[in-house]
Amino acid sequence: MKVIQTLIFLLIAFACSTPETTKIDQSLEERIAEVENGLIPARQIEGEEVPVYNIEERLKELGIPGLSLAVASNGKIEWAKSYGMADVSQGRQMTNETLQLAASISKPISAVRAHQLVEKGVFDLDADINTYLTSWKVPENEFTADQKVTIRRILNHTAGLTVWGFPGYDNGDTIPSTVEVLDGKGNTDPVRVYKVPGESWMYSGGGYTVLQLAITDTEGMGFTQSMQDNVLNHLKMQGSTFENPLPEKYHNIAATGYRHNGDEVEGKWPIYPEMAAAGLWTTPSMLIQYAIEVQKINQSGEDGILKYETVKEMLTPGMNGHGLGPGVSEHTFGHGGADEGFRSRLVAWKDQPYAMVVMVNSDNGSIIDEVLISFANEYGLPGIQPETKEVADLTVADLQKYTGKYKLTESGEVELYIEDGQLTAFGEFMNEPGIFLAENDTLFFDKEDWQPIDFDLENDIVGGFNAGRFRAERVE
Repeated sequence: MKVIQTLIFLLIAFACSTPETTKIDQSLEERIAEVENGLIPARQIEGEEVPVYNIEERLKELGIPGLSLAVASNGKIEWAKSYGMADVSQGRQMTNETLQLAASISKPISAVRAHQLVEKGVFDLDADINTYLTSWKVPENEFTADQKVTIRRILNHTAGLTVWGFPGYDNGDTIPSTVEVLDGKGNTDPVRVYKVPGESWMYSGGGYTVLQLAITDTEGMGFTQSMQDNVLNHLKMQGSTFENPLPEKYHNIAATGYRHNGDEVEGKWPIYPEMAAAGLWTTPSMLIQYAIEVQKINQSGEDGILKYETVKEMLTPGMNGHGLGPGVSEHTFGHGGADEGFRSRLVAWKDQPYAMVVMVNSDNGSIIDEVLISFANEYGLPGIQPETKEVADLTVADLQKYTGKYKLTESGEVELYIEDGQLTAFGEFMNEPGIFLAENDTLFFDKEDWQPIDFDLENDIVGGFNAGRFRAERVE
């Protein structure tokens, strides 16, 4: 279900900010201007006029404080640019050197270290992960009788492990150890095997936290040090860090995270002891070095930070299109990220020498896809395009059958009614009404976030609906 937040920010912060950019020639300036002024909605309804936005105007409209991006071409950064504010209250602008949380893009970076240890013969991709864990073990149960949790299955999210993501901790909270996180003594459930490993796909940040512990148990050193020495420094990401809480020496160059409604994240940014899953602090210009290196190995066939054969296997899509670290599609590889107060995305093309990283310091990351689409359009790159839907022509009389009150699991009641000829939803847990548009007589979608709404319809009577993990039963 949609939860629409009011997006309010100090306009003066944007009025006084100027984009920071690398030195570029005039022809490249023109290309950059095309990207900046070519934003279109990532979700479009067929038949409706498609608006076109400018990056800075769009940031203001969406209430996103700041954005930073980097573009790579032919093995080097072609341009990097930043917009808006790193911290609104301090009047601190976003720059190309401003650190932000990469969130789940931490996973493919962390996967590099796992692959290095496989290449050295320290890890086996297909061995039981408990072989490498000494301070804690994945508890055995009926699901692990014949199939085990392995590094391969952790990397591609088929290990059958729980806990898909982490909410982070506030400054002043008691920060649990990795083992405490895995045993559910932090702010999430314990990480356990809940289905047979290898049978199906389910995203699990918990799995990458198990991998984090396996790396530290095996190497006998802290995870942050291992990643700094063996991965970040070799990827020209020396200024990045996995350290959580973020050390004070970085505070004056770190962006403050913001909620949907414009409030600062408590303590300015969250803390993630689940570092392999969500804890990397970096910039687009540093993070894109990962894409450059993997592209170079994949396209040249020559070894680099990893061997060519390792990268080839890493970029082979498995279940749900996930490789051994990054997500993989027909044309691209990469990952997205969503930490509290931060959103990000890395996209690199497998067969062409281009890549882009976009990061924002807000829970509202909707502009990211719009920037990527504009970039792909300007550079003529495949695989990135808007999602479109066709709306069914249902009359007001057709919509009457869906109106009424529904009881949602975990959220309370929501009422569906018709307003301005559209099926509208409102509940006490929503900030303002949402609009449901029909694809057919049983499948609708939320106009704002495109959440599918699947109605139960029997003999022209609606009994309830499903919306993601929520189930709603009709009560009136």
